[in-house]
Amino acid sequence: MTTLPPALSVLRECFGRVREELPSVLDGLTPDEVLWRADAEANPIGWLVWHLLRVQDDHLAGVAAALGRTVDQAWTEHKRRFGLPYPRDAIGYGHSSADVAAFDVTDPALLLGYAEAVDALTEQVLAGMTEDELQRQVDTYDGEPITAQVRLVSVVGDTTQHLGQASYLRGLVERRR
Repeated sequence: MTTLPPALSVLRECFGRVREELPSVLDGLTPDEVLWRADAEANPIGWLVWHLLRVQDDHLAGVAAALGRTVDQAWTEHKRRFGLPYPRDAIGYGHSSADVAAFDVTDPALLLGYAEAVDALTEQVLAGMTEDELQRQVDTYDGEPITAQVRLVSVVGDTTQHLGQASYLRGLVERRR
């Protein structure tokens, strides 16, 4: 195995933690529990997991593309299995309560299968990246340049935040049992 530059090793570890924790959030949930909403405006566990995976999938593939690599999102192979009424490029950002209510995936195994594919994509992108590429601009935000490193750290923040939310909801679901 090739040794990654230190910053990439840290990022790989962060994404690995999400991968390790995700199954415990979904393990043993009933279909109703996967879709349970704490109130009419809240996001359910299933949607949060789908969203964090879509963001990671979309953004890692986007970083790779900005660095001149052709990498297909894992969603390309999984979208049909999910059967969601969202546009192909939807990642959940900006979804309304009605959009969230349209999420009807109740099978934890389906979500975990997608998680494995997103993890493989993440490993592929990180393994091929150099320290210099981390400093390369891959996007802009409000006119400011966004480097690959900034984008990847942002994805780590987003995925861990949503994993924490899903874990909290898991605790609420267990208290309701």
